[in-house]
Amino acid sequence: MNSVYWILHQTSHNGNVGSAARALKTMGFSELVLVNPKDPHAAQSLDAVALASGAENVLQSAVLVNDLSTACQNLPIVFGLTARDREFGPPSITLKEACQIAVATLANGQSVGYLFGTERTGLENEDLQHCSHRVWIDANPAYSSLNLSQAVMICAYELRQTQIQSGLTNATLLNSSERSSEKATIGAVNAALDHLKEGLEAIEFLDPKHPKKLMERLRAMFDRAQLEKEEIDLIRGIAKQMLNQNQKK
Repeated sequence: MNSVYWILHQTSHNGNVGSAARALKTMGFSELVLVNPKDPHAAQSLDAVALASGAENVLQSAVLVNDLSTACQNLPIVFGLTARDREFGPPSITLKEACQIAVATLANGQSVGYLFGTERTGLENEDLQHCSHRVWIDANPAYSSLNLSQAVMICAYELRQTQIQSGLTNATLLNSSERSSEKATIGAVNAALDHLKEGLEAIEFLDPKHPKKLMERLRAMFDRAQLEKEEIDLIRGIAKQMLNQNQKK
């Protein structure tokens, strides 16, 4: 369970996949996930293998999935790397803060993900719906653009340093008695929001023709709250009761 997944979304250049694999292996990580890359055989391409430079095992074990929902749904914490501010979306934190959260989550026996967008446009607003946090790398504000594999290396290095400073390596777990409550997964949060949306429409609190960004605001509130599994069950129970009451009318 306590793994770090490095998720590359819709990569265009196979060389970046190889360079990212090399960066991960250098920093002691190996869980590479490719989401709908332009070349479905990116991990086996000559460019990727050449730039992996000894990290072919990371490439060979890379997981290929079709969409972000599949890649992120079972993770409680997903850091979306983006330099752009957004009106809505998950809370924005620094890379150092993200790595501290990651170490605490890993120590609690749960996994985390670092999500990187396309080389040309980065992460879109809809991509951030699969993230618990927005993360920015402290760079030159006049030119903050980073190559994809460079961003992966910076994040992997920062996480490794945080692990070392905390005395927690990839194989270290706290005893079960020391663990805090488990955070809800991204998939569970999104499912609860969909369920709540149905309930709010049923009681006519939400007008689907004029939603007024209500669900975006609720999503942002949920993201800030970092909900636990029991809290998700509570929200879904409320939504279920809304729907039941509406059917009785």
